[in-house]
Amino acid sequence: MKVTAAVATGKGSPLTIKDLELEDPRPGEVQVRMVASGVCHTDASVREEWYPTLMPAVLGHEGAGVVERTGPGVTSVAPGDHVVLSYSSCGGCASCVSGHPAYCAQFFPLNFFSHRPDGSVSFSDHGKPVGSHFFGQSAFSTVSNVPERNVIKVPTSVPLELLGPIGCSVQTGAGAVLNVLAPEAGSSIVIFGTGAVGMSALLAAKVANTSTIIAVDVIDERLILAKELGATHVINALTEDTVARIKEITEGGVDYAVDSTGNKAVFRNMIDALGTRGHAALVGLASPGTEGTIDIGTTILTGAKISLVIEGDTVPQTFIPKLVSLYQDGRFPFDKLITSYPFSDINTAFEHARTGTALKPVVVF
Repeated sequence: MKVTAAVATGKGSPLTIKDLELEDPRPGEVQVRMVASGVCHTDASVREEWYPTLMPAVLGHEGAGVVERTGPGVTSVAPGDHVVLSYSSCGGCASCVSGHPAYCAQFFPLNFFSHRPDGSVSFSDHGKPVGSHFFGQSAFSTVSNVPERNVIKVPTSVPLELLGPIGCSVQTGAGAVLNVLAPEAGSSIVIFGTGAVGMSALLAAKVANTSTIIAVDVIDERLILAKELGATHVINALTEDTVARIKEITEGGVDYAVDSTGNKAVFRNMIDALGTRGHAALVGLASPGTEGTIDIGTTILTGAKISLVIEGDTVPQTFIPKLVSLYQDGRFPFDKLITSYPFSDINTAFEHARTGTALKPVVVF
């Protein structure tokens, strides 16, 4: 069938809107007509060829849409179902079967190589292959073929135009807090970076009933929104001594911390701001080769714990419905993070994500 997709053609180049041919769904695949897709930092990183993704390729990994067809063997969804798409995992390795598919032994090839495990792709351009199955989805296409493990059924009462980011950036921040840090009610937490991932962590901290929620950023407008969403304190890192201020607020050091920036200086500040037996989570994506340092001579005395977190350590099939339910109950207003763009303006959405003009751009088909 003919589809329209935004195709990445090479390092740093704008995405090109093209008509492609999409093959029928294969066994175990679901054909999804996209309603919307979030634009994520990882999409931009791959476009810059940080990772060995097949080019040209259709990127996009925060898709939401409606099931059109199912391939042989699919049982969890049927045509007409509303679905959110999440990351790929094999389902059979030790991490997958123990409930930690974000650490799947095949995570990198399944999500970044832009082809099926057998090397085939589902898109073509006048007979020439175009990379598909990016994060199992390639959601920057009007229709895409997706492995059944990527597909999570959601209620038809929630607008699909909003739900795409739950499949990656929102669950990454929220899962880091609710699944990995698991803060006690009444504890303190600091969120470094108030982009979509950081704000999702903040919303989750609110759900967890932490009493002190500190947001750190360098953009005042984002800090204002952080206050509106539940931060009890905000710090502009350009104008204040971040670590000193956190220790002042928490009377010695924070219980929990999230770094959503991937910046090595911010990572060090996060560790230095921890209190005794504090627990920190790094969720921000850094370019390969980035090294962060800590003072092991003094940090060891605190008993601090550092977790490196991918995709919020979630099982998407259970965690995404939980977030949707929290949203329906008014307890997780992630929709306040979203700015919508027509699909034809996808390159503007990328640029606004880069400059910070938009927290979470979402292209709507």
